[in-house]
Order: sequence, then structure tokens, then C-alpha cells
Amino acid sequence: MDYAIIAAGEGSRLVQEGMKTPKPLIRLHGVPLIDRLIHIFLRHHATSISIIVNEEMTEVQAHLKALSLPVPFHLLVQSTPSSMHSFHALSRFLTGDRFCLTTVDTIFQEDEFTQYIRTFEQTSTLDGLMAVTSFVDDEKPLYVKTDDDGRIHAFLDTTDGVCRYVSGGIYCLKKTALPVLEQAMTQGISRMRNYQRLLVSEGLHLKAYPFHKIIDVDHIRDLAKAEKFLS
Repeated sequence: MDYAIIAAGEGSRLVQEGMKTPKPLIRLHGVPLIDRLIHIFLRHHATSISIIVNEEMTEVQAHLKALSLPVPFHLLVQSTPSSMHSFHALSRFLTGDRFCLTTVDTIFQEDEFTQYIRTFEQTSTLDGLMAVTSFVDDEKPLYVKTDDDGRIHAFLDTTDGVCRYVSGGIYCLKKTALPVLEQAMTQGISRMRNYQRLLVSEGLHLKAYPFHKIIDVDHIRDLAKAEKFLS
């Protein structure tokens, strides 16, 4: 399984609140967010790990360049206008049949992630298995509309009163999803949520995989919440 991490955002809300440490290097229980994900991926059959950071994150660049990993490691330094553009920039490294993409600040329990990856590895009929959660703690959540079997039929900016889940920022996809990414770029689409909508409209088979809880680190107050969650 190829793994990729989007870490090219500016972490503007944290900066506005006085955080001096770049988001990928913020520590939970002493471990930087970026290192936590790398270690988890290595424990889950990583055949390669690819990361994109923006051009201003020189401290993060230096940290990652100093790493020595037992699998091919691709570090891409590029500022992009959206997470979907970051995904597109990383896609050149996603050469296997399946890959897992996350944002750098996605906090989850590793045992749930283990079952998630195992389910995706053992399922041949899906184009994508999207991590979702019923725990809503985001200023602009992306609601995920599913049928009773968990197949995704829509991604919504606001709840329709029926949606049980929101996106968790972890995406397991097959290589069949990459031509749709190229299509999104050609059409001038931006943002991951709009790319996911295009996956649905193009008829790809996506299912939701529920996590009990997934937390995003967007504010300083989220750090204590995340550490308590992981304890």
C-alpha cells in the first residue's frame, strides 16, 4: 500500500492563535503529528510514503529530510491552492493499485485504522473506502450521505437531516480514482470535497467506513482534546 500525507497547508488558525510551531511538527504526547502518521503507516504495510509540504515550511522540510525510512520516501516541496491540488502533485508517486491519503492533522485510534486498512485490502469491488465519523467537531464539516449498505451517494456542505456521518479526512482509493483527479484538474475544480463529488457523479463505487471518532487539530484547544483522546 502506498501512503501519502497532505501537509502543505499554512495552519492559519493556529498561527493566529499564537502557535509558533508548524502544524506538522506539533507534538502529541511528545511525537510530532507528521512522525505519528509515518510510524502508523510503516506498521500497516507501507510500500512507499509520500509527503507534500509548502515552500515556506523550511523547518518541516529539514525535519523530513533528516528521516531515514525503510521504504521509498518522497518529499515534495510545493505550495498549492488546495488540498486537491496537493493530492494531484503527490499522485505521481502513487504507482500501486491501492493507496491511502490523509491530511497531517487527522487524529484517530490506531486499532480502528488497522481494521479500516484491512477492510480495504480485502475488498476487491470498491474504488474507494472513505473514513467517516458521526463525531462532528469541525467548523465546515463535509457530510457524507450513504445508503443502508454504506455506499456513498453524495457529499454535502450542510446536513439534510438524514446524514449520519461527516468525512474524516482519510481516503483509501484504488488507481481507478486517479483519472477522475486528472478530470477535476482539467475542469478547474478545486478542494477535495469537490473531487469526491466528481467521483460519485462519475459512478465510482465508494463506501463509508465509520470510525468512532476522528479529530482535526485546527485550534490550540484541540491539542489537549487530541491527547486525551489518544490516552
